[in-house]
Amino acid sequence: MVNPNAGVGKCKKDWNKIERLAQRHGIDFYPVFTEKRTHAIALTKEYIEKGFRKIISIGGDGTLNEVVNGIFWQNVAPTTDITLAVISVGTGNDWVRTFQIPGDYEKSIKLIKKEDTFIQDAGMVSYATNTGMSSRYFINMAGLGFDGLVAQKTNADKDLGKANPLVYLKNIFASLFSFKSVPTRIVIDNSEIKHSIFSMGIGIGQFNGGGMRQTPNAVPNDGFFDLTLIKDMSKWSVIFNVNRLYNGTIAKHKKVETHKGRNIIVEPKTPVLMEADGESLGHSPFSFGIIPKSVKVVVSKEKLFNTKNQ
Repeated sequence: MVNPNAGVGKCKKDWNKIERLAQRHGIDFYPVFTEKRTHAIALTKEYIEKGFRKIISIGGDGTLNEVVNGIFWQNVAPTTDITLAVISVGTGNDWVRTFQIPGDYEKSIKLIKKEDTFIQDAGMVSYATNTGMSSRYFINMAGLGFDGLVAQKTNADKDLGKANPLVYLKNIFASLFSFKSVPTRIVIDNSEIKHSIFSMGIGIGQFNGGGMRQTPNAVPNDGFFDLTLIKDMSKWSVIFNVNRLYNGTIAKHKKVETHKGRNIIVEPKTPVLMEADGESLGHSPFSFGIIPKSVKVVVSKEKLFNTKNQ
């Protein structure tokens, strides 16, 4: 599954190189190209129904998210009968960071050739849109509140052909002047908490935002979401603590709480935005559910973090 627009056109530019490397290493493949947003969902579903059981997502986190949704929306095979690999050509590339999958094309292809697999969890989120409620699967992280606003601005920049790590940082600082913390009711399994929330990360993986380690203790196959709640924080405090998001120490801040849960309800007093796997989706209210060990992915077993035995 090839998204030529991934990486603001980088995938289209590099496709011939990727194709030659795959051929050189003896990978038998049939390339299918996406043409628009959500196209990979329909294509994945279609080709699984045609009998394909191995898929390589060539693009960014958004392409991977769409392929995952296609895997879940088809009904001819158990999701774990599908083997999913990634050649990362996006701008954020956050899912691959948790698994330490190399960005180098040839190294990724060699890894795919070995076909070492890992069965990870997935999440499903229900959310509101302008036309009603909708839902989406994800395999890395969902960001709510401030994160959702930054993602919306960043995705708008991508649509205009602007995408690099500095764009995300630019939108962080720009959003500081328009976003205010929102009183929020959160139910984690059977426990209810109420806080004024600035930002919230609900993670299966550890990274989002192009390398921010917002849920640093997440284990992708433990059957739980990891939650990082950033409570009402001043603009200057956010600026001074951005480095904590990158080095994984954000949970040590006094305005931050962490939790684990399988089912989560988030009801802000006023609507807030959400992104999942970097894709801007909709607004509150939100309902999350974990789907344990439901996606089989190709990983580097040598570099795999310490996970629970499968």
